[in-house]
Amino acid sequence: MSDATTSPLRHDPPALKEVQVSCSKCNLRELCMPVRLREDELDVLDRLIANRKRVPRGKPLFSNGDKFGAIYAIRSGTFKTRINTADGRDQVTGFHISGEIVGLDGMGGEQHACDAMALEDSEVCVIPYDRLEELSRECTTLQQHFHRLMSREIVRDHGVMLLLGSMRAEERLAAFLLNLVTRMRARGFSGSELVLRMTREEIGSYLGLKLETVSRTFSKFAEEGLISVNQRHIRIEQPEKLRQMVGTHA
Repeated sequence: MSDATTSPLRHDPPALKEVQVSCSKCNLRELCMPVRLREDELDVLDRLIANRKRVPRGKPLFSNGDKFGAIYAIRSGTFKTRINTADGRDQVTGFHISGEIVGLDGMGGEQHACDAMALEDSEVCVIPYDRLEELSRECTTLQQHFHRLMSREIVRDHGVMLLLGSMRAEERLAAFLLNLVTRMRARGFSGSELVLRMTREEIGSYLGLKLETVSRTFSKFAEEGLISVNQRHIRIEQPEKLRQMVGTHA
């Protein structure tokens, strides 16, 4: 899911910019939008998604407590979602890449329940939720698609609970790498190579592991020839062994 660094920005980036976009011509349409829309329905969708927003690295797309008014299809880049725990820690709850949707957390109320931060310079398509509801009532295909999106988020949450509740550190990291490379492959990228946009510390927060454990496990995988590591560049050398480790043949 050009490599992004984690050094602080030296100056405040410009405000989020809006640009015109056409869903019917977007090469990610089949990932984030239904493929069975008629041409007239795509025209309506083009009017619904009237702009994109560019989010500089390190800046929020939305923050916990912000009023909910839209969901966002990631056109390029990577985001992490996070919450602030009762003891003041930042807990990473997910990583989201191009072709995926963020902002669904706000659908159950009138405000967002987490922060969505750009891990690299990113761009999203803005989907106003009230207009989406109107269009969904007219277009059954679109309505079914967003039901599937919500279902996918529920399944993903269950997967995280499984990671945190029943897997050893090696199994958690193996599952994380396999999941990420599978998602990237669906977007036309390599099925064996990754550039990690998130830090080891952020991976640890997501997987419920200490930074030292994440670093040690990466080193262990490299020593055993399961992966090759060059800073943020990861190559999966033995995917079958990683799958065996987590008990999946995906």
